Amino acid sequence: MKTLELQFVTANNKTASVSIEDPIEPVDTAKVKAAMEQLIAANVFQNSTGYAFTEMKGARLVDHNVTEYTIE
Repeated sequence: MKTLELQFVTANNKTASVSIEDPIEPVDTAKVKAAMEQLIAANVFQNSTGYAFTEMKGARLVDHNVTEYTIE
């Protein structure tokens, strides 16, 4: 499963992230940047200690693969 992770810097200079499952690929970085700017401007998210997102830090596509093995 792939996840798009949007990373932000908070008002207390910590990193916070928002994850989006099953993103559209290829990732359109211009749209991601615009969405991140809107999230910051709307001030709708805070980290666990109540600090708002203040700037963009980055974005990354995380691919989590699981391989199961049968052990006999």
